[in-house]
Amino acid sequence: MPAITIGLDDRGRKGRYFATVEGREGEAYIAFTHREEGVISADHTIAPDSLKGTGAAFALVEHLVADARARGFKVLPLCPYVRAQYRKHPEWADAFTVPPEWEPDSTA
Repeated sequence: MPAITIGLDDRGRKGRYFATVEGREGEAYIAFTHREEGVISADHTIAPDSLKGTGAAFALVEHLVADARARGFKVLPLCPYVRAQYRKHPEWADAFTVPPEWEPDSTA
């Protein structure tokens, strides 16, 4: 599997985590917004066709979770992809903040 490199571009209120894949053109990213003290929203995830199937988008979410834990913030998953990964990985719950109706076991 090609190496995935992840970086952070944090510019005040807005920012993004970005990923490149060795031997591939393009860059995938998760855009985020600082919402309040200790909370960022994952707004959207973009992966160009050249990176689809490489695992770059999932690696970005994993990195986001690890960074939230390391730096002590919570993630509000507004992005459908990030929200879907949150639901698939209950072990990440400590890194997220969500309304009750978004909880994985919610029937709403």
